[in-house]
Amino acid sequence: MSSDLSEADIVALVGENVTYPEQVWYTIAAFLFVVGCFQWGSVVHSKFTGRKHYESDEETVTTNDIQHKRFSLRRIPLAIINFYRVVAFRWTLEIGQSYTLNMAEVFVTVAYIALLLIYAFINTTSVEGQKFDAIYWSNRIAMLASSQFPIVTALGTKNNIVSLVTGISYDRLNYIHRMMARTCFMLLWVHAAGEVVCFPSFRETLNEDWLRVGITAMVAFSILIIVSLRPIRNDVYEVFFYVHFLSVLIFLVGGYYHTKGAHGSYWVWPSFVFWAFDRFVRVVRLVVFNHSYFGFKSGTGTMDATTELLSEDVVRLRLSRPPHFHWYPGQTAYLIMPSVSTLPFEAHPFTIASFDSSLLLTAKTEDQSGSGENYETQVLGSSAPFWKELVFLVNVHGGFTKKLKEVAAAKGKVKVFVDGPYGPSADLGSYDTSVFVAGGSGISYTLPVFLSVIERVRKGKSSCKRVVFIWSIRGAGYVQWIEEALIKAVQLAPPSLTVSIRIFNTGSESTVQPIEENSSLSDPTDKKGAPEQVLIRKASSTSSMLLSLRGVKMECGRSDLDALLKEEVSMASGSMSVSVCGSQGIARAVRHALRFPVSGPSSILSGGPSVTLYVESFGYA
Repeated sequence: MSSDLSEADIVALVGENVTYPEQVWYTIAAFLFVVGCFQWGSVVHSKFTGRKHYESDEETVTTNDIQHKRFSLRRIPLAIINFYRVVAFRWTLEIGQSYTLNMAEVFVTVAYIALLLIYAFINTTSVEGQKFDAIYWSNRIAMLASSQFPIVTALGTKNNIVSLVTGISYDRLNYIHRMMARTCFMLLWVHAAGEVVCFPSFRETLNEDWLRVGITAMVAFSILIIVSLRPIRNDVYEVFFYVHFLSVLIFLVGGYYHTKGAHGSYWVWPSFVFWAFDRFVRVVRLVVFNHSYFGFKSGTGTMDATTELLSEDVVRLRLSRPPHFHWYPGQTAYLIMPSVSTLPFEAHPFTIASFDSSLLLTAKTEDQSGSGENYETQVLGSSAPFWKELVFLVNVHGGFTKKLKEVAAAKGKVKVFVDGPYGPSADLGSYDTSVFVAGGSGISYTLPVFLSVIERVRKGKSSCKRVVFIWSIRGAGYVQWIEEALIKAVQLAPPSLTVSIRIFNTGSESTVQPIEENSSLSDPTDKKGAPEQVLIRKASSTSSMLLSLRGVKMECGRSDLDALLKEEVSMASGSMSVSVCGSQGIARAVRHALRFPVSGPSSILSGGPSVTLYVESFGYA
C-alpha cells in the first residue's frame, strides 16, 4: 500500500482518519446538547413555572357556557411551538400499514447519513489529482463507522448517558439506535468493497488473522441486521434476543482486533464499558428491588405472581407491590420469570398497568372508618390492585408469552423478578384538558395516567377541568379487565373535574363474550367454594353500574377519532394533552386529527388550545 502512495498522501490519510471521526463526534455532541437544553428546559418549565390560566391571560371569555375566543398576538410564541410540534411529530412518512416515521425522525436520519457521507468523501482527491480516490475513502469510511460504535451501543442500553443528557428515555431512542447501526452497516460494506477494489492482493491476505476476524465480524453484523428487521423482531422476539446478544459480542470483539492494527481500536473498546455499566446498574437494581420483597428466602412464597387469562390473547399478571418499589404512571418494567422463559435470565418489557398511589391514605383521612386490608377493599373494592399492586396486561404472541398463557390457563403462579421502572412519565398537571386514547391492552399505559390525573386533582396538584378516556375494544367482555377501577375513578373524581368515558366495541355481536367469574379482579385468596351464580351476578351488576354512571357511554362500532378529538379541541381552552397507546392505525388517526388546522397557528392565535401529543409505542421496540 505504501509503495503506491506518496509521503504527502500517507500524511493526509493518517491525519484525516483521526480528525474527521472526532469532528463527527463534536457535531453529534453539539446536537445532543441542544436537544437536551430544549428537553430539560421544557421539563423545568412544566414543573416550576406553573400553568397559565388562559381564561384571563389569553383573553378567553366564557358567557352562558359558550367560549368566545379572541385573536391575540400575545400567543405568537405558543403558535410557533405548536407549529413545530405538528411539523416535527404529527407529519409522518408512512411505509405500508405498520411502519411510521415522524418528520423529526426523518430529519435526524437524513442529517446523520449525510454527515457521515460528507466526511467520508470530502478531500478524497489524491496528490496526483485523482478525485474520489478509493484509497482515501475506503479506510476513512471504516474509521467513521468504528467511531460510532460507542454511541450505538449506549443507545441500545437501558441506562445510558444519551438519555441523561437529552432527557429522552431509552425506548424513544431505540429508533435512533437501529438507524445508526444500519448506517454503520452500510458504511462497513462500502469499506469492504473499496478494499477489494483497491488491493488486488486482497485474496492473498485472507490467511492473516486481522482480516479473518474482520470478515467474521461483518458476517455476525449482517445476521444481526437481518434478525432486527421489524417483522422478524416482532414475530420471533426470543430469536432476535439471543442472536442480538451473540452477534453484537462477536462483532465488537472481531472489530476490536481488526482495527487494532490500524490504531482504531480505541473507538471500539468504550462499547464494552457502556454495556458493562448498563448490566451492572441493572443487576444492582434487581438486588435492591427484589432482595427484601422477593426475599431470596426459601419457603416464603413472596416471589409468586398470580396469572389470569382474561381472553385468548391477554394475560393479567399481579404482584404484591414491594414497599420500596415506586414508579410513575406509564412507566415499564422488565420481568424475569425463570420458570417460563427459555433461559433463566431473560428479561421481557411490559407497561405497568397500575398506579403507585397514595389514594388509600387520602381516602382514609377523609373517612376513618375501617382499617388495613378490609378498609382498602371497602374503599376501592376489587379495583384495589390497580392502586396498590403491580399489574401487567400481557399480549400473547409466541414463545415466552405463549408459555405464560399456558400457566394462566391453569390459574398457576410464577416466580418473578422485577427490573425497573424504566421510561418516561408525562407530567399532565399543567393541562386544562387531558384526553386518553387506547386500543385493547393499550390501557396498560392510559389507565394509570388517567388515575393519576384524578388523584392529582383531588389533592389540589392539578387544575385539570376535563378528562376524557376513549377505549376501543373487540368485545364487551374486555370491559371487565378494568371496570372496577373505572367505576371507582369516576366516584372519586372531585366535582370540579368532568370525567367522560367513551368505550367503543368494534367486535360483532358474536364476538361479545359473556362475563365470566374470573373476569373480576378478585383477591386470589378468596374462597374457592363461592357459588358461581353469585360471582356472575356480581359482575353483571358491576357492568350495569359502570354504564349508569354519568359521563360513561359504550357504543358499538369503530370510534371516529378525528371527530372526537376535533370536538374536544373545539370545547377546550388553555392547554390540552392527548395520550395515545394502541395500534399503528390508532396512532395514525390521532396524529392526523391533530394536524393543521386543528393545532395550526391560526387556531392558537384565535384562542384555541395548545395541544401536546404523547404517543406510546405498541410492541417490543
